[in-house]
Amino acid sequence: MGRRNNNRMSMPSTGAGITRYFDDYHTSIEFKPAHILVIILIITIAILLLHYFGGSIIK
Repeated sequence: MGRRNNNRMSMPSTGAGITRYFDDYHTSIEFKPAHILVIILIITIAILLLHYFGGSIIK
């Protein structure tokens, strides 16, 4: 039989099926959390107004 070297360790390839996603991607549209809260508030008020007064608008 051949001589076997027990001191060597077999390591997996460094790029074996791993996808890297970079954090340096920047978009031109950025929202602050306060902007999102204002948009949600406006949409909620519009939905409530349509719920209460929408029936009289359609008739």
